[in-house]
Amino acid sequence: VQLQACGGGLVQAGGSLRLSCAASGRSFSGYVMAWFRQEPGKEREFVSVIYWSSGMTYYSDFVEGRFTISRDNVANTVYLQMNTLKPEDTAVYYCAASPIKRGVQYGEGYDYWGQGTQVTVSS
Repeated sequence: VQLQACGGGLVQAGGSLRLSCAASGRSFSGYVMAWFRQEPGKEREFVSVIYWSSGMTYYSDFVEGRFTISRDNVANTVYLQMNTLKPEDTAVYYCAASPIKRGVQYGEGYDYWGQGTQVTVSS
């Protein structure tokens, strides 16, 4: 499985960005795809997950309705639309994939990771 994330950048507070993660290497039926983020000096934290086949989604509480995860099954791409960005959203954002198993909806047990894409939100 290969995951290629892109779409990060510099944006002012209140602005929007859309991250993309192109997935390849296998069929993702039975998989979940997720976004995580990591600030310097902090642990990586779970942002959101989407179940590839059903489209069911989960979000961390801090998202507060500002982010939307989606997927394009034909293009094998997962997106994270981020609106009303805050300076505290500044981090490196990673996409990840896993077969469906216990805990993935809470950000646990992911097997495959893409490289990160930097998101910087200025105040």
